[in-house]
Amino acid sequence: MLEVSFYILPSPSLSERDLLTCKLAEKAYRQGVYSFILTASEAHSNIMDDLLWTFRANSFIPHQIVSGPNAAPPNAILISHELAYLQQTSILISLSQQFPQPLTGFKRILDILLQDDDTLQSGRARYRQYQQAGATVTTHKL
Repeated sequence: MLEVSFYILPSPSLSERDLLTCKLAEKAYRQGVYSFILTASEAHSNIMDDLLWTFRANSFIPHQIVSGPNAAPPNAILISHELAYLQQTSILISLSQQFPQPLTGFKRILDILLQDDDTLQSGRARYRQYQQAGATVTTHKL
């Protein structure tokens, strides 16, 4: 059964959200699990690409931006803002306000929310959609 975890940050800080994303992706990588980071825009995909190289001084996490359907060979972490390029990995880390489809193939979805009204409102809508899809949904307030 699909597990969905919402992480609700205590602030509206984009940099805090992006840093948490890097830490979650790194944790998955260290456990041998592949991740797909779904961003909100091409610019945000580029920010995550850069940040995964620099967020920790001595870390190396193999990753790449997906630029087309099936364009990426298997890599530990894939990044894209396009739902059409969503590739099946064990974990989906969602930084987008879109409901990711298809859900099949993922074991876990991590949906990270900022502390602002628009983000929380769209998060509530996705929460209901995940429940309707039969997922087990949990919330973590950080």
